Amino acid sequence: MEKNMLETFQKEIELYESNAELLKVLAHPVRLCIVKGLIERGPSNVSTMYTGLNMPQSTISQHLAKLKSAKIVSSERKGLEIYYKVENETIIQLVRVLLG
Repeated sequence: MEKNMLETFQKEIELYESNAELLKVLAHPVRLCIVKGLIERGPSNVSTMYTGLNMPQSTISQHLAKLKSAKIVSSERKGLEIYYKVENETIIQLVRVLLG
């Protein structure tokens, strides 16, 4: 019985660690703003985000790379442009709860 409890606890810890990492990535105000914008407006490229956020494209690209690495956003190439979007329903619900 004690072994099963330990295994359950370890699985829960792994889940909590995974969720904590996800929250760490979302905790940056610029990344949170990018994710909220993608949820509200749909897929967007860096140029469009650059206009809306008024910050260097390189900065936006760095934040998008972190979001993509954490599987918060996904990307799709259309010609020369890359469009980013949020498809994970858990992320969408989380951001809506946080930001209304």
